[in-house]
Amino acid sequence: MIEVAGLSVELLRKPIKNLHIGVYPPTGRVRVAAPPAISEDAIRVAIVTRLGWIKKKQREFAGQARETERRYLSGETHYFLGKPLRLSVRQSGSSGCSMQLEGADRLTMTVPEGATADQKARWLAAWYRDELKSRTAPRVVKWAERLGVPPPRWGVRQMRTKWGSCNPDKRLIWVNLDLAKKPLQCLDYVVLHEMAHFVSRRHDEAFLATLDRHMPGWRQIRADLNALPLAEMAP
Repeated sequence: MIEVAGLSVELLRKPIKNLHIGVYPPTGRVRVAAPPAISEDAIRVAIVTRLGWIKKKQREFAGQARETERRYLSGETHYFLGKPLRLSVRQSGSSGCSMQLEGADRLTMTVPEGATADQKARWLAAWYRDELKSRTAPRVVKWAERLGVPPPRWGVRQMRTKWGSCNPDKRLIWVNLDLAKKPLQCLDYVVLHEMAHFVSRRHDEAFLATLDRHMPGWRQIRADLNALPLAEMAP
């Protein structure tokens, strides 16, 4: 960690060509990835040069809506595919949990007597994971066909700073579990974005041209996604 103009900045040395400054939700954490050859003084100058942009991003995150603390009780609102669902918690004598969508606006969670909030949180996360996987699988196949690349391996995991990630060398992509709460067009965009790295590893002109060709409205979808409420563990 280094201090620059009153900011605490995480400095990460990586074998990359160019310095990269990132500001990450939900708290506006600042991280700099820099090649070993760049001196710390040069890094400090780069941070000061981008100080206005950094502060702007931090203000945006500070003002962004956040989900209220969850206690997993009846009457709470939880989100699924961009729509609010009213949670109904029922108790049963069974040892497991079952989840059931009822109509367009209710989610029923049937749990053992005495289930804790932590247990209910894990059960809901498992349900989100299963639902997200079932919707990610056909999108991976679709974009592989349209981009003309072999279908990659993929998975779902909770991420604090990204909606998705891609490792072209391992032909592996990840999508953020929190996408289960967002509209399906956001999942579509994230899968395309990550798979476009099989066309170009960097966010260069070839990469942007791929997004523009296959999803002309991707910039608006990205803006809408980043404006949606953040969860406590959000990316």
